[in-house]
Amino acid sequence: MDPMNQSAQISSSQGLADGQIAAPKESKMSDSFLSSSPVSLIQSPQVKDLIHWRDPKQSGVVFGVSLLVLLSLAAFSVISVVSYLLLALLCVTITFRIYKSVVQAVQKSGDGHPFKTMMDKDVSIPPETFRKHVDASLTYINRALKQMSRLFLVEDLVDSLKLAVGMWLLTYVGAVFNGITILILADILLFAVPPVYEKNKTQIDQYIDVVRTQVNSTMAKLQEKLPGSMKRSKTE
Repeated sequence: MDPMNQSAQISSSQGLADGQIAAPKESKMSDSFLSSSPVSLIQSPQVKDLIHWRDPKQSGVVFGVSLLVLLSLAAFSVISVVSYLLLALLCVTITFRIYKSVVQAVQKSGDGHPFKTMMDKDVSIPPETFRKHVDASLTYINRALKQMSRLFLVEDLVDSLKLAVGMWLLTYVGAVFNGITILILADILLFAVPPVYEKNKTQIDQYIDVVRTQVNSTMAKLQEKLPGSMKRSKTE
């Protein structure tokens, strides 16, 4: 066989192999992107069990701690809240360390440092994990920038009007609530709505369908009243 033809066949077979390897890599990247999205985080089994109160004790602790932190942020500055939390943690660990040292001195035991098992654990972040989360965050940032450019440059008039109405409504929300108050309400709703929805799923879904139908019909009427050049193209 001609050496040039043989080398060409080898390079083409290598190219096919590289393409077959690249396809699974791309699918893995897309899978990791979907798995790292906020929606998938909320829909993860651990979070779903937490907000549906599968374990009332664990859900109560998480809800109580999160609500306490948010209420503290509403009353004090972030620096004060963080300082008090770290101070309380230090008081607990120092007190426990002194207590164990006294017990070991009285009993003359050689148990060593009480937190030795925790100190021996590796708490460093692997570079691969850090890069994976940075890449996922960069994807979200680029998507957000593209969407903002599309909305503020009025690529689609209807979507830009939706944003304008939403921002106008948020001005009224901001006049009544501040950011911490909204976070407190969101935390309460996050732990209160899922159990109620689970018990009354059929009735709530019916009301949601009625509202969705009304919204879609209203948006369709608005689109019909717009000039033809500003309507959404059916091909999009």
